[in-house]
Amino acid sequence: MFVRIVKMSFDPSRIEAFLNNFESQKSNIRAFDGCEFLELYRDKHNTNIFFTYSYWRAEADLEKYRHSTLFKGIWAKTKPMFNAKPEAWSVDKLDSLK
Repeated sequence: MFVRIVKMSFDPSRIEAFLNNFESQKSNIRAFDGCEFLELYRDKHNTNIFFTYSYWRAEADLEKYRHSTLFKGIWAKTKPMFNAKPEAWSVDKLDSLK
């Protein structure tokens, strides 16, 4: 299991636009071949900071998504909303407890 965590910080005036865009695209992201799970989190104290958390079958699946028309369209809308450089971590899932 390959996990991608992305931290994004937005200009406060652009948060609603980001959330609307995420809402309209989340099903498309989740339906992308290789994406097995997708969640969006919001920092409890710094409410302009968000995280996406996604599971991918393999790193190659994420790379296909990152080079897709879908991602390029989402990125073009999202990038101008940032107030800080986004950060991303690619991690291997080792264990999970329920």
